[in-house]
Amino acid sequence: MQKFSRRTLLGGAGAIGLASCGRKPKPGFAGYAFVANEEGEAVAAVDLTALTLVRHVRLDAAPGPLLSQAQRQRVYALTPSNGNVHDIAVRTLAREQWAATGGHGLDMRFGQRQRSLWVLTTEPNQLVEVSLDRLEVRRRIALPAAPVDFDVALDQPRAVVNLGDTLALIDLESNAIQRFDPGAAISICRFRKDGRQLLAAHRDENRITSFDVASKRVVVRLPLAVRPRQLCFKADGGQLFVTGDGLDAVVILFPYQTEVAETVLAGRAPGAMNVSAATTETPEYLFVTNPQSSQVTILDIESRKVVAVANVGTEPSHVAVTPDNQYALVLNRKSGDMAVLLVQSTARRTRFPPALLTMIPVGSKPVNAVVQAV
Repeated sequence: MQKFSRRTLLGGAGAIGLASCGRKPKPGFAGYAFVANEEGEAVAAVDLTALTLVRHVRLDAAPGPLLSQAQRQRVYALTPSNGNVHDIAVRTLAREQWAATGGHGLDMRFGQRQRSLWVLTTEPNQLVEVSLDRLEVRRRIALPAAPVDFDVALDQPRAVVNLGDTLALIDLESNAIQRFDPGAAISICRFRKDGRQLLAAHRDENRITSFDVASKRVVVRLPLAVRPRQLCFKADGGQLFVTGDGLDAVVILFPYQTEVAETVLAGRAPGAMNVSAATTETPEYLFVTNPQSSQVTILDIESRKVVAVANVGTEPSHVAVTPDNQYALVLNRKSGDMAVLLVQSTARRTRFPPALLTMIPVGSKPVNAVVQAV
């Protein structure tokens, strides 16, 4: 049975301030945040040690999706209007290469062991593999209809493409496509972390359906309190968080138990989310954007309670977390800045809520961000 809960926010109205006592925070994160500025047609590089914008990397069109590759010290940006993939070197903060996929780019994912990128395109409808060694197109897989969304399995040569009314499972070794009917239109499709099940969020219904990948049969249909629009997994894949239309709440699912655990109220019109891992000073937090109220609601994942609400910029739409779980970086689409929330406690209490540390102007209409250590 789903449960609804609300937590009295810490600090009265939920305003969050820095603690004046206890240990001092670490002197920044040794790396950069790379921010895709849609209107500025550039990727902004923010030094996370100094917490300052240091450069705009100009591209040939508006960037959207970003991916970060730690070993190669590279950030990859997709410009959807022309389908180009751009290679940005972290150490030089410059675009060094680019590859043309030849279509309109929808999204991109790393392939197995991050040796290549897969780019989903329309006009033509294709799944395009881009080699990361030389940043060139290696393969094109023609799709039977216009795609909406896709995912690539982490440990298996397999992809799934959402074709709206049908789903297509693709063997990335043979290029073979198996198309099947999910029963209703799909908005988002994602593999479970082990790749054995596929989770499909329905576009026009308040439910997610889990399919067995091998047989394509329904495992379970999970009714939700919202119409799913945003999905966020914990790093271990053991919990899935869902926001969407119909209720100001986050739905918590257990993908391996295939059940809805709880539904928690999480601010006004919750949107994009991200998770910080537990540290010696803080528990796991779920950061939930509330674009209509210019806030971020913060949940303790273990207790499933709201512990704080942070006022950020106007229309927060994306959250990135630094690998050391020190900062949560909130992109504010309308005000063109990035709010830096301090995740680790500056007080001796073990559950001090994250604090708004600073706001950094990053450019016009920021839509995506990744973090790369140096």
